[in-house]
Amino acid sequence: MTGYKHTIELLRQRLQQPLPGLSAQERMMGRVVTNPQQVPENARLSAVLCLLFPHNEELYVVLMKRREDKTAHSGQVSFPGGRHEKTDEDLKATALREANEEMGIISADVDLLGALTPLYIPVSNFQVYPFVGFYAGRPDYNLSHNEVSYSIEVPLNNLLHSDRKIVTDVISPAIPDVIRKVKAYQLEDGTIIWGATAMIISELEVVLNELMDKSDTE
Repeated sequence: MTGYKHTIELLRQRLQQPLPGLSAQERMMGRVVTNPQQVPENARLSAVLCLLFPHNEELYVVLMKRREDKTAHSGQVSFPGGRHEKTDEDLKATALREANEEMGIISADVDLLGALTPLYIPVSNFQVYPFVGFYAGRPDYNLSHNEVSYSIEVPLNNLLHSDRKIVTDVISPAIPDVIRKVKAYQLEDGTIIWGATAMIISELEVVLNELMDKSDTE
């Protein structure tokens, strides 16, 4: 079993166990609105897909740049995903449908490995359920340009390198007159990943680090 395949199988097993949760998410916390003590009853359910795929024997993660449309998450880098619809069988189906609608990722070709910890986004009143999936080859994208400006593929090891973590000023489209200092991931081209997406990546990073530490001791 090659390196990335072994990692995928270990990750599949790990995601069936208790997750690090909020403590891992908070390592890259970046909110423009204070989180309430409890998730509101009227929070809208949504799901995103954190999709991993191999390229040159290395794992990559798929992200996208949202279109500038003056909505709460306008122009931000995110995972494909969106609101749960009544026609969706469950939240996993939501994540797969949205990835297909936004980026053209074929649902049947996604191997769902498991879920990360849900998190609430106060600025848009979404309770987000993140799912981790594996795609056996490099995806062919068919972007919905009403929602997506372009796709982003990042080597996972590069994204999770300590040099990629910064503290920077951001302006949320939801509150354009306020500048906030947040923790973020910065890609080599200067692209900033912050907010809920960074918090999801942070938990994935903690989980992967656990797997590496375990492998080193075995």
